[in-house]
Amino acid sequence: MSATHALAFLIGGGAGAGLALWLKRKPRLKRRSRRSPLDPPDTQLREWMEEMPQGWLLINGDNRIGGLNPRAEWLLELEDSGLGLRGEPFALLDPSDELLHLVNLAREKGMAQRSSWPLRSSNLDVRVMPGDHGWVAVVLQGRNPLESQLERQEQWVSDVAHELKTPLTALRLVGDSLALKADGRQAVLVQRLQRELERLQVLVSDLLDLSRLDNTPFTESNPQAVVDPVALLQQVWSTLEPMAGERGVQLTLSSAAADGTEGSVQAATDPARFHQALLNLLDNALRYSPDQAAIEVEISTRNRWCMVAVRDHGPGLSDTDLERMFQRFYRGDPSRARSPRSGSGLGLAIVQQIALSQGGMVRASNHPDGGALLELLVPRAA
Repeated sequence: MSATHALAFLIGGGAGAGLALWLKRKPRLKRRSRRSPLDPPDTQLREWMEEMPQGWLLINGDNRIGGLNPRAEWLLELEDSGLGLRGEPFALLDPSDELLHLVNLAREKGMAQRSSWPLRSSNLDVRVMPGDHGWVAVVLQGRNPLESQLERQEQWVSDVAHELKTPLTALRLVGDSLALKADGRQAVLVQRLQRELERLQVLVSDLLDLSRLDNTPFTESNPQAVVDPVALLQQVWSTLEPMAGERGVQLTLSSAAADGTEGSVQAATDPARFHQALLNLLDNALRYSPDQAAIEVEISTRNRWCMVAVRDHGPGLSDTDLERMFQRFYRGDPSRARSPRSGSGLGLAIVQQIALSQGGMVRASNHPDGGALLELLVPRAA
């Protein structure tokens, strides 16, 4: 493989289209008698490859190493020069089973794959890009200390949340048992205990959800299905309706496609995650809705998006709310809330992570006629 063809793996932002364009020129280049002015010299291309900030490995169809640059040698912690590895089996570098699987998957699917490569002292971010005749390029990128620290922090939060689940469940059972026997002042204290334990359980559950979402990129999320947002919203509201009924809060729901037809909007998303996002949005709207008010939900389409707009008739959002409301543990001014229930401060952060994991987005604004307006966009079903 010439330097021209090797660099084809690494030019064009890592996109498969750029790679395919270069590699498809390979037979035509061999038939040329003279080099085109648009073909840089092989020596120049090789120098550029040697100076690239990413490490790269070229692997042929027999899983043998076709070449690697000095940056790859350093990232892979090789003691000797990688020149001696040319022609040797890729397995000699002790790749993980997952990485070997992705190399084969890239060949079969003809699509770039992304993963990590665990080493003795660190992990490498890896992008596997397919080429012609079984060749693949493995591009290596070291993780900076901040990314590693954040990853360890997320793992720590996840571990702690898991460890707290069991004792909290046990304490809830003890609290329920005490509530059956307590009276007077003791009954008030037990009720307070139950409320705090319930709040802690919600917090732990939300932390676990965020941890799972953080570690599940869009490409690895659950397979998307065709979902009817109207039916799903009705299921979600049935969960919240008893609490809403105590305060006289009603739900008004309308649905229209881009052509104005009623009830024809469908989303392409993970039903369980979509349900969770809608539950958090409606719960947030209920918390800030005044008594005897309505929560207005409109489902519509915007180009390739299915949009769920949730409006409450509360005091609206401050400038600080608009800036920080999707941050973790952020709570708005408690005087704005119309419900005595307090959340974990993670509900809207979870909505945002769910939207991102499904290839969508969430945004917030103040409705022109008053109240807060939150819009969840997920891919529209074809």
